[in-house]
Amino acid sequence: MKRYDRLKEIQRLDPERDFLRIYRITATYEFPWDIARALELALYRTYAVPSIGRLLAETAELTDRAQKRYDDTALLLDTVVEHGFESDPGRTAIRRINQMHRNYDISNDDMRYVLCTFVVTPKRWLDSYGWRRLSDHELRACAAYYRTLGAHMGIKDLPETYEDFERTLDTYEAERFGWDEGGRRVSDATLDLMGSWYPRPLAPVARKAALALLDDSLLRTFRYERPGSVTRHLTHGALRLRARAVRLLPPRTTPHFARQNPEIKGYPDGYEVSELGTFPTSGIRGCPVPHERRPGAAAE
Repeated sequence: MKRYDRLKEIQRLDPERDFLRIYRITATYEFPWDIARALELALYRTYAVPSIGRLLAETAELTDRAQKRYDDTALLLDTVVEHGFESDPGRTAIRRINQMHRNYDISNDDMRYVLCTFVVTPKRWLDSYGWRRLSDHELRACAAYYRTLGAHMGIKDLPETYEDFERTLDTYEAERFGWDEGGRRVSDATLDLMGSWYPRPLAPVARKAALALLDDSLLRTFRYERPGSVTRHLTHGALRLRARAVRLLPPRTTPHFARQNPEIKGYPDGYEVSELGTFPTSGIRGCPVPHERRPGAAAE
């Protein structure tokens, strides 16, 4: 198999009908490392929306149990990619995602925005740091994949095309990004988590590299000092150098799923999909922390 044979395979498929197969090839054969990093950044962007960052801080899932929250999110999303929407594991993963979200007061607009980050951020990451860019077939399949996931999650007014996802994301960020103390706490906790994946002396370096990957809108929103030009140059340069090296490697012959990533640390003895995530402790449906209902929040 040659380096671009899988892209040729993708081009022979129908992105509206075969979107799961195309997305699985893209995410697990062509760009598993890049997709993992891009989805981390996608979730990170959501903290800059005060209604999202504040809620995440109130639940303490990302401040007190950051590694578990990271693991559970990655594994639940990964299960759908690996097994599909109609499989037993895939249905179980979506059920768990919906059960968790249903216990909080989350607006449809916020849910749709988070979904948009999963579509747009990987494309933009690969434009900058991928060994190749995504093809039109892959963009159409990605939009169809997340449109299907959004429908399973009960999200309304879903974007249709990649361009619709991108426009929705950019508009929402321009209107909603803003300072919130809770969002900053969640951001700091996430940076600490990323630093914990490396030997202690390298943790500060990892934090600086992560900050160098944030665009100016995120840095302003979280009130971080803009990294210096040397740090940004070295970080971006290292990622582009990696892309050139990967382009010269032979293609992957086996899929690599998120559950195989070394960053997943909470389940060394394996896991049951039905046991991932959080569960309400009181038996009362609703947000476990007191706060006023946000305008436009979806009724349960």
